Amino acid sequence: MKSDNPSRLFDRELSWLFFNTRVLEEAENSDVPLLERVRFLSISASNLDEFFMVRVAGLREQVRAGIRGEDYGLLSPEKQLEKINRRVGKIVARQNKCWRNLQQALTASNINVLQVSELSKTQAVDLKYSFDTTILPLLTPLAVDPAHPFPFLSNLGFGIGLRLEKRGRDPLFGLITVPLNVPRVIEIEPGGKIRNFVLVEDALRTFAPSIYPDFDVMESGVFRITRDSGIAIDERAEDLVQHFESLLRKRRRGRVIRLEIDRKMKPALREFLVSSFDCDDDMIEEGADVLGLRDMSQLVEMGTADLIFPPFKARFPERIREFEGDCLAAIAAKDILVHHPYEEFEVVIQFLQQAARDPDVVAIKQTLYRTSDDSPIVKALIDAAESGKNVTALVELKARFDEASNMRWARDLERAGVQVVYGFVGYKTHAKVSLVIRREGENLKTYTHLGTGNYHALNAKIYTDLALFTADKVIGEDVGKLFNFVTSYNEPKDLEKLSLAPLNLRESLLDHIDREILHARAGRPARIWAKMNALVDPVMIEKLYTASQAGVKIDLVVRGICCLRPNVKGMSENIRVKSIIGRFLEHSRIICFGNGAPLPSDQALVFISSADWMPRNLNRRVETLVPVESPTVHNQVLDQIMMANLLDNTNSWELQSTGRYVRVKVGNDKPRFSAHEYFMENPSLSGRGAALADSAPAHLEDSELPSSQIFQPKLVS
Repeated sequence: MKSDNPSRLFDRELSWLFFNTRVLEEAENSDVPLLERVRFLSISASNLDEFFMVRVAGLREQVRAGIRGEDYGLLSPEKQLEKINRRVGKIVARQNKCWRNLQQALTASNINVLQVSELSKTQAVDLKYSFDTTILPLLTPLAVDPAHPFPFLSNLGFGIGLRLEKRGRDPLFGLITVPLNVPRVIEIEPGGKIRNFVLVEDALRTFAPSIYPDFDVMESGVFRITRDSGIAIDERAEDLVQHFESLLRKRRRGRVIRLEIDRKMKPALREFLVSSFDCDDDMIEEGADVLGLRDMSQLVEMGTADLIFPPFKARFPERIREFEGDCLAAIAAKDILVHHPYEEFEVVIQFLQQAARDPDVVAIKQTLYRTSDDSPIVKALIDAAESGKNVTALVELKARFDEASNMRWARDLERAGVQVVYGFVGYKTHAKVSLVIRREGENLKTYTHLGTGNYHALNAKIYTDLALFTADKVIGEDVGKLFNFVTSYNEPKDLEKLSLAPLNLRESLLDHIDREILHARAGRPARIWAKMNALVDPVMIEKLYTASQAGVKIDLVVRGICCLRPNVKGMSENIRVKSIIGRFLEHSRIICFGNGAPLPSDQALVFISSADWMPRNLNRRVETLVPVESPTVHNQVLDQIMMANLLDNTNSWELQSTGRYVRVKVGNDKPRFSAHEYFMENPSLSGRGAALADSAPAHLEDSELPSSQIFQPKLVS
C-alpha cells in the first residue's frame, strides 16, 4: 500500500475548508435568491466556528502534547495549523467582502443594515427607546480592575471592550457582553415597506457613554471568542450520564482557541483582551469588518417571500394512502424508500406512532443519535412503553453538540419504562434503525426502518436522506442481531444481508470493489457509483486507486471532505469526483456496483448506508450497509436518485487533480439540470402507488450520459 505518500492524499482539514468555500460561493451566486445568499453566508460562518471548536482545537491539543505527525505521512499538526490560518484568513476576508456586497443588494431590496450615524433623528430616537426597553435591562456592564476581575465568557461569547477614564483615578477597562437572548439585529420603526436595522454592537458603542455615565469612553472595540468544545470521555465511568454532565460543564469552560477582534481596535484595548483571554498570536484574528456573520441569518426571517426560495411542500407517499394510512400494511405489501426532504418525515413518525398504538405490536427497538427538541419520535416510544410494549432505545450520548438533549431524552424515556442503553464503550452508535415486532397469527413479523439520516424532524426538511422501510424477514433478523450486539456485546457471526461497522462493513466494501476489479481484468464492464458526505479513509482510497488502475470506471459524489486525488494518470485517471451544494444539504450515502454490467442495470448491486468512508465511521462507530433488493426501490436509487445526482449541472462542482474545485458549466449542447428541482417536481418510484401510475417521473435516459464517463462537463477556467 502506498498511502504514506502525501501526494496521493489531499489534506483533510484543507479539503474541509475548500468545502466551506463552496458554501460561501453560494452566498456570492447571483442566481440564488437574495436572502438565501445571506443564509449561505451565515452557514459558512457557522461552519467555520464549528471547525475551530473541534478540528483546530484538536490540532492545538496535539501540538501541546508534542505529537509530531499524523498517520499515513500527512502534514504535522504545526504545518496543518499554518496552512489553516492562511486559508481561514482568505475565507474571512471573502466573507466580509460578500457581506458588503449583500448589504448593497439588500438596500436595493428595501432592507437596510445601517450605522447609527446614518439614522435620521426620528430613527435615532426609536433606536434609543428600543435599546433602553428591550436590551439594556438584559446587559451587565462591567468594569475590570483588581476588585472586579475579568469575567468568564462562554463559547462564542460576543461583546465590546472599552477603555474608560475618570478624573482622579487611574484608567480602567470595561466590558459589555451580549447575552444569547439578545437579537443581533435591531429593527427600527418596524412595520414599514422599507425595513431598517442596526447591529447590536453598533448600538452598544453608541450608547456606551450613557451606560458608563461617570466615565469618559476613550475607545471601544468589538470582540468574539471561540472555545475548545472537545470532551475527553472516560469510558470507565460508572455512570455515563453523570460523567457527561460533568464533561459538558467543563466544555463550556474550554480554553479559548480563537479571538476575533475588529480591525479598528487600538493597541491598548487589543492587548487587554489578548492578555485576558490568554491568547497566542496565531489565535488572534483581526481582519474582519463584522464579527459573527453567522448571526446575519436573523435577517432571513424578516424579508419578503420573493427573496427566498419558492415554498416547497413535501409529498406523502401515495402508496401508504392507498392502504388508508396503514404504514405496516403498505410495507408488508412491498418495500418503500422515502426520499427526504422531498417526501415527508411524517412517514417515519407515523410508522412509530402506529406501532405504539397497535395492540398486536409487542416490541419496538430504536436507535437515537440526533433528534429534535420536541421529538415526536421520543413521544411515540414513551407512548408505546406506557401502553405496555417492550421498548428499547439506544441513546448515543457521544453525539457531538447533542449530548445534553440526548441525556434529557434518556431520562424521559427511562421514567416511562423504556429500556435505555447507551451503546458501546469506545464506539459511537451512528446507525439509524427502527425495528417493530408484531404478532400476526402464530408468528412474529418484523417491520424495519433503516435510514441514512437522523430521527430529526427539522433536519429532514433540509437534509437529503433515504429511509428504507421493509418487512424482509432476513433483514429484520439481522437488525435484531445488531441490537443484541449493542445491548449485550453478543457479536453476530451469521449476518445474512446487513453489514455492520466496526465488524465487517469495511471488508464488505473492499470485497465488492475487488469483484469490480476482477470484472475489469476479465474484459467485462466494471463500474462504481458512490455518494457520501466525506471520503477520508486511506485504505478505501487506495483500493479505489487500485480499481482505477485495473480499468474500473468510478464516479463519486462527495459533498464535503475528499482526500482522494482524482484524474491522475497511472493512479486515478478513471475516477471522477463531484460535489453538489445547493438548496438542500446532500446527506444520503449510496453505493452501486456494476456487477459485470454497465451502470445503470438491473444486475447492479445497490446499497444505502449510514456511514461515510472515514476511519471513525468504519473503525469506531456502529454503522449499517443495507442492500437494496426490491426491484422498484433498486430502480429508484440507481436510475432515479444516483442518475440525477450525476447528471446535475446546476449545483455541481468537479474536483481537479490539483485539489481545486471548479463549478460545472452548463454548455450550449446540454440543457440545465438541477437534481434538487427534479426531485421536487417528480414523485419517487416506490412511493407513487397506482394513483400516480400515469405520472411517472421524467425519465433519465442512459443515452444522455457519455459512454466514457458519467459527467464530463466543460469547466469554467
